[in-house]
Amino acid sequence: MILLIECLIAMGLFALVVVPMDAKNPLGVISDYPPAIRKRCVELGLIENTKKRFTAKDIIRKCLGVIVLVILSVLVLKKINHAETFFEGFISSYIIWLSIAWFDALIIDCLWFCHSKRMCIPGTEDMKEYKDYLFHIKQSCIGTLIGLPSCALIGLLVALFSISS
Repeated sequence: MILLIECLIAMGLFALVVVPMDAKNPLGVISDYPPAIRKRCVELGLIENTKKRFTAKDIIRKCLGVIVLVILSVLVLKKINHAETFFEGFISSYIIWLSIAWFDALIIDCLWFCHSKRMCIPGTEDMKEYKDYLFHIKQSCIGTLIGLPSCALIGLLVALFSISS
């Protein structure tokens, strides 16, 4: 029951951070858009044509998010869940990670992004790629894999802090 509540809280916090930021400046998160929309934005002169999908700023933003998630997860798993082993830390954190990843894909991306006029960039409103659900599902699958090393780190830190206490 505690893990379910933690998943719901994590999804809520994720939405509170991501949705306002995305809605305020869709071009600020253009790296998360389908490739055809990014290409049209380049053609319209709204963004620079780069070979890399993610800029250094995008990577820093995402890495900072993961670092905060790792620190918070270790603290919560130790203090609230009383996790002591690598396995307890890894499994619990990965369940939370998966809840966030699939909440992002299904609710934020497929329900909100794919249907929100606020996320349409001027000059691209006609593009069918705004409703490319498969793109978001594929990205979430990648996200579930990216979570493995992060959650392994959380499990390791939980186990190390258990040894030292």
